[in-house]
Amino acid sequence: MAAVSFSQLLNGERAVVTLFIVIVLFSLPLSLFLYGVALSLLAIFALFVEVRVETSTSLSQFKTRAGASSGILLGAVTLPTFMLSKLIQQSRAFSLHHVHLGELNYMALQYWAAFGSCFTVLMVLCLFTSDNTRSHSCRAWNAKFGLVCFLIGAELLFLYSTTGVHAIWKLLWVFFHGFAAVKLVQHLLNAFPSCVSFGEALLITVGLVLCFGDMLAYTIVKLYGYMSSSELVFMQYGFRRSEIGIIIQGLLLGLLLYAVVLKYLLRGWDGFSSSTYSGARICIEKGKSVIFFASLGFLIFVIIPSWIHFVQDFDMHPLLWVVRFVFMEPVKRLSLCLYWVCVIYLSVLRFYNISKNSKTERILLRKYYHLMAVLMFLPAVILQPKFLDLAFGAALAVFLTLEIIRVWRIWPLGQLVHEFMNAFTDHRDSDLLIVSHFSLLLGCALPIWMSSGYNDRPLAPFAGILSLGIGDTMASMVGHKYGVLRWSKTGKKTIEGTAAGIASVLAACSVLFPHLASTGYFLTVGSPFS
Repeated sequence: MAAVSFSQLLNGERAVVTLFIVIVLFSLPLSLFLYGVALSLLAIFALFVEVRVETSTSLSQFKTRAGASSGILLGAVTLPTFMLSKLIQQSRAFSLHHVHLGELNYMALQYWAAFGSCFTVLMVLCLFTSDNTRSHSCRAWNAKFGLVCFLIGAELLFLYSTTGVHAIWKLLWVFFHGFAAVKLVQHLLNAFPSCVSFGEALLITVGLVLCFGDMLAYTIVKLYGYMSSSELVFMQYGFRRSEIGIIIQGLLLGLLLYAVVLKYLLRGWDGFSSSTYSGARICIEKGKSVIFFASLGFLIFVIIPSWIHFVQDFDMHPLLWVVRFVFMEPVKRLSLCLYWVCVIYLSVLRFYNISKNSKTERILLRKYYHLMAVLMFLPAVILQPKFLDLAFGAALAVFLTLEIIRVWRIWPLGQLVHEFMNAFTDHRDSDLLIVSHFSLLLGCALPIWMSSGYNDRPLAPFAGILSLGIGDTMASMVGHKYGVLRWSKTGKKTIEGTAAGIASVLAACSVLFPHLASTGYFLTVGSPFS
């Protein structure tokens, strides 16, 4: 570490991440001081690990995406920083009596679960990745620094757990998240080699662990609520959640778990009916297709709705609830669906042919889909935000299903989906896993989902749409055509492109904010203005 120069230590990405963290820390009230210390420790430790692995061969045992930076700092601090910013917002709301204590405690528990997950993965990466190219004194210094960070992190978790009640349960819950994150990040990198960077794998892993842990805790509370609800009172899951949020969460988690189970089902079928004859192979593929579609239908229409119904206490079947929700405002919502179908059809028809025949770089062609996202989602955020929440969940479920079909080559759609999706890939995708469409959809959806409930930042739901649809598109196009000054010698990002991206987002906000104010949008969302 001592031999690392300042230019190596603070590149453009790290500078932006550091600035973001500092802004959040300066906004902290005194009551959240402990949380700020934890985030600072996590950022310092993540920076230490990132510099250590990028200046050595420590990550060579992991099959990460070629040519990409490790992204460990960004991947480690993103979710905890977001959780802390939400906690700051919830603290203001609690002081104004806009939210109750249960929601505040719930967000605090989620923050420490995210902190524990990231910190545990970093600790495992630090302790169990060796680099024999360094001197003995350097390795000893690294070990001491890692030990100090571990002791401080453990002390911070202990101080949090002793506030309130059920300290042991809180520590066990954080430990469960950390253990699950370590196992899942290992599985993700081994199952999908060369598909993601380590930072991306860490961010995906922690997000999935938090989402699954949240649904699991809510299920446990329901299971034991009739007998001894006080045993799990530390989780503060007593307040009622939104029906749309529970439906999205249950549907996506169910499909992810189904993908794991399907792997063993199809392998068992292949082992049971193995044959080398071509005619027999066709029958085997058709049998695999029957197993897939039958099990998928049973999952979507029986298992997932039963789970959702149990957790949320719907007054009807969740799928019927969705139909009723759509037809509460049939003209607006069905018209919006028709508009989306037209935009998708025209865009895909146009750019699919271009992508197959044009010599233009794939990454630039894909920016047109970012602009398509603006056309599709911006009107919906303003006019039908709750319906858009549900539509995002349905779209992600469709994408997951299509990716399962593509990966397993489910007859008769597998090969067709594979050939179609390959027309929109670039160097960041692989034949094993195509993630570009997930990145775009989640980038637009997550700011909207995370802004649900109390929100005193009215432009927050538009963050993904504006930054991806406008900022990222302008940055790529301007950087590609006019970019000269690069942020680093090895990277492709230019200062001109970055400036164009920032300027375009600011210009869009300057137009959007007055329009929203004039239409009364701020009075219809979950904010202090409503």
